[in-house]
Amino acid sequence: MMQSRAPGPEGRPPIRIADLVGRRVAVWGFGREGRAALRALRARLGAQPLVLFCPAAEAEAARAFDPPLQVQTAEPDTAVLAGFDVVVKSPGISAYAPAVLGAQARGTRITSGTALWFAERTDARVVAVTGTKGKSTTTALIAHLARGLGVRTALAGNIGMPLLELLDAQAQLWAVELSSFQTGEAGPLELGVVTSLYEEHLDWHGSRERYVADKLRLADAARTLLVNGTQETLLARTAAHPQRILFGVPEGWHLREGAICRAGEPVFAVADLPVPGEHNALNACAALAALEAMGYDARAAAPALARFRALPHRLQPLGERDGRRWINDSISTTPQATLAALASLGDAEVVVIVGGHDRGLDWSEFVEAVSWQPRLALVAQGANGPRIARALREAETVGEVVQAATLEEAVARARALAPAGGVVLLSPGAPSFDQFHDYAERGRHFAELAGFDPLAISGIDGLGVA
Repeated sequence: MMQSRAPGPEGRPPIRIADLVGRRVAVWGFGREGRAALRALRARLGAQPLVLFCPAAEAEAARAFDPPLQVQTAEPDTAVLAGFDVVVKSPGISAYAPAVLGAQARGTRITSGTALWFAERTDARVVAVTGTKGKSTTTALIAHLARGLGVRTALAGNIGMPLLELLDAQAQLWAVELSSFQTGEAGPLELGVVTSLYEEHLDWHGSRERYVADKLRLADAARTLLVNGTQETLLARTAAHPQRILFGVPEGWHLREGAICRAGEPVFAVADLPVPGEHNALNACAALAALEAMGYDARAAAPALARFRALPHRLQPLGERDGRRWINDSISTTPQATLAALASLGDAEVVVIVGGHDRGLDWSEFVEAVSWQPRLALVAQGANGPRIARALREAETVGEVVQAATLEEAVARARALAPAGGVVLLSPGAPSFDQFHDYAERGRHFAELAGFDPLAISGIDGLGVA
């Protein structure tokens, strides 16, 4: 389906790479998104001068990556950014940073790899998935199920492959994950999916209300919007969308009596899903509903759910060591995600490791939910570990609570606390930035501390086009 170049948030048409010819262009960030942007710009703009802003520790690698680059290692301020016509910003750099807002006020256009891809690929049939939790698994499930029907499908975006890496790729369907940093950068698309909505990334967005508003900017880009019908807040915030459909409700794809159902018809047994937990069964409902909304036979696709492989760091069973089961749920960065992980383990005796970078999230709901669970012990670690431990101890009805300064200490304490046959679960409910580069590095280190090969747990199946 051809899509028009709708105006961007500034009221002007979105920037295409061809618009950058002869302009003063900078790329800000040298992570995977930044490198993908540099490759795409160099391929289309040739020897045109480009400036890269990156930390000093990455400068040598950046110059080796693209020798003509002008690399600047100082953090750019408003005056520096205002010296460029266009800045291609990586997702982790807040759109509300004072330097970004100041440069925009002086006329600099701020764009991103995601925005550039959508401006270039108006021909693509896109299902874009966002949500506080569940977005990666749902996006991967959509791609997996579509491929099971023989549909040539691209799996890309925040899940681990920047869209610009597939700028010239051809696919019948694009399953694209978008973080809250990227939802406002999406161009017109056929279907938007919102899996869940809780508070997160308050440091980037500045407030809970702005986070919610930014997350739901996907609705502005989506011709049809599919949302989780079990969340009242999400329903209320999306009620005005003219083409809204729901999953998780009886008239659509939903869960009932141990089955994934379409309306009143059981289609797939939840027990046969390779990924545990009711939240993952609901993710499967979202994926099936998305396929159906795009015109595919979701019932015919459903048996392929049994062959889906869990994504790394998402309730990932590592195996057994020292008579205990070890589970890596490092992707958990909200208290609600930790509660979902615990719910998936039933009556097992669990020691859960929580805590990490402190974004000021409210843990009171978590504390209330885990009260009166005598088979649960908690190890609170990292920057917000003391705050979490204090809240748990003040509740008095919570099981054993211990503190640890680092993940290494936390694993040692958890190993000592867990009984034979019990479970040690890493589900921090917090980001990793107090000790690690990202959740994946944290998950790999947890696996290593538990006695497993960290490299054997890291790959995401199916990225790219297949």
